[in-house]
Amino acid sequence: MSFKKKNGQAPAKKDFTKLKTPHTYAIIFFVVIVCWLLTYLIPAGKFSTHTIEYTDADGGTATRTVLMADTFRYYYNLNTDFVAGALEEISQDQAVMEEWEVDPEALAALMETDSSAWTQEDLDAVGISDDEMYSRYGEEFYDTSKKLHKTAGVWGTEDFGGFGFMNYVFEGLVTGDRSGSAVGLCALILVIGGSFGIIMKTGAIDAGIYAFIRKTKGLERLAIPLFFILFSLGGATFGMAEECIPFAMIMVPFVIALGYDSIVAVTVTYVASQVGNAVSWMSPFSVAVAQGIAGVPVLSGATFRLTMWVVVTLASAAFLMVYAERVRKNPQHSVVYAGDAYFRDRMVSVTDEEREFNLGHKLILLEMLAVLIWIVWGVTQKGFYIPEIASQFFVMGFVAGVIAIIFKLNGMTINGMASAFQGGVADIAGTAMVVGMAKGILLVLGGSDADVYSTLNTILYVIGNALEGIPSFIGAWFMYIFQSLFNLVVTSNSGQAALTMPIMAPLADLVGVSRQIAVLAYQLGAGFVDAFTPVSASLIGVLGVARIDWGTWAKFQIKMQAFFFLMGTIFIAIAVAMNFQ
Repeated sequence: MSFKKKNGQAPAKKDFTKLKTPHTYAIIFFVVIVCWLLTYLIPAGKFSTHTIEYTDADGGTATRTVLMADTFRYYYNLNTDFVAGALEEISQDQAVMEEWEVDPEALAALMETDSSAWTQEDLDAVGISDDEMYSRYGEEFYDTSKKLHKTAGVWGTEDFGGFGFMNYVFEGLVTGDRSGSAVGLCALILVIGGSFGIIMKTGAIDAGIYAFIRKTKGLERLAIPLFFILFSLGGATFGMAEECIPFAMIMVPFVIALGYDSIVAVTVTYVASQVGNAVSWMSPFSVAVAQGIAGVPVLSGATFRLTMWVVVTLASAAFLMVYAERVRKNPQHSVVYAGDAYFRDRMVSVTDEEREFNLGHKLILLEMLAVLIWIVWGVTQKGFYIPEIASQFFVMGFVAGVIAIIFKLNGMTINGMASAFQGGVADIAGTAMVVGMAKGILLVLGGSDADVYSTLNTILYVIGNALEGIPSFIGAWFMYIFQSLFNLVVTSNSGQAALTMPIMAPLADLVGVSRQIAVLAYQLGAGFVDAFTPVSASLIGVLGVARIDWGTWAKFQIKMQAFFFLMGTIFIAIAVAMNFQ
């Protein structure tokens, strides 16, 4: 088949490389719509949960609430006739009443009402939970004739009409608390943005970059693989993720000044940390938690994982250098060349006087180094997290501003400090908004709690069942694929472990591979895909710093994800072949 020429000329071909990338906000909204439609197609389900104890990475005893894989049930209405008889029985069993902490008067009042209208909310009000009824009666107390869906309305709030998907931005932003996503992480991003607004105003980072370039002429290319290895080590040892956001604020202008682009800067910081996390032998937030839940000795298999870390880190750094050198030789080939103009123009506009690396600049950079060391020490040794990290970065920005006032850097004043902080917050506010939006995706699917009816729990259960009875390598490989796909929605490493390992660990026994391989499939999937998924608050934070839309980032990262997936598949195959224990 051939196409006819018009006026003797071949039809013009469309250049798909110039198609406009959708805005990150638009991409997330589209994902929200898709997830909302899924809730109409897939009925909701839940698991019962229990608390397990395991030995943590420090040798102490830790606890974790995990689901019980054999307790999954779909969302049903109550079999009210059966429930009426069950409540009569329960009301006469004093031991059960005390164990379940049932309110006798409330129960008696409920039993006086029309049982045909009872719902689980009525039982909850008297102290009888769904899990307690299921543990005693199984599915008998449900009307199993119809599986129910849990679908959000179009508009609504928790107080008026229930959560509506069009409210995903606000609901996502206010999810969590000061120590987690999204509230805590949004606040951390804003504080870091303000602090670095002050630091950038001092000119210390720009002056330091020019001083480094002058003194290391010809050695610039060594900096990229070296930093990649260092950030990978951070991910492998203490689960570095959110901590990459402030580092990116330093690395982006630095890497661009070396002749590369902001994609290289994000890869050498955040992606490197997630590579380390994916192949970690000791991360307390991923491999240690997963091993504890799976019943595998914590930090066992370290020799295999340490070898894997060396191989994967060096291979990933080499992959990056191929791209980085192509950009360095012809910067205009970069897909973010236009966006990086912000950083290039700022460097070009720096005067010779501002490029001078004086004592004030040196003191600010030394103070920044001291605070960053303090943060790493606090995270690894004292368990510092979002509130403590935010406090330390605020101190770093404030002290840098004071030093700038003393040494009269860039005409810094008290009002100038305040304006610079405000400008830094404004620059990063859009990123904080994306963090809340991404969290809204999970809310539309019903949340990530195993003991709450949701579409996500049903997806987890169905895929787990589908992997039973297949060949060992195929089973292990599909576990890896499943964990990778699951990470597109749930990006918390410990949260993903709590949701998936209670199912994947016994499934490994059925498939014929060790539970250690099930843990390996989890950590590879959870780590690598964190560098790609738009739901990752940390990734979106780093991209915001670099002024890269997620769609633009995805065009580059999808190739690296294919490379990661190939390496992950190879190591899964090796682990199965050697019966990794």
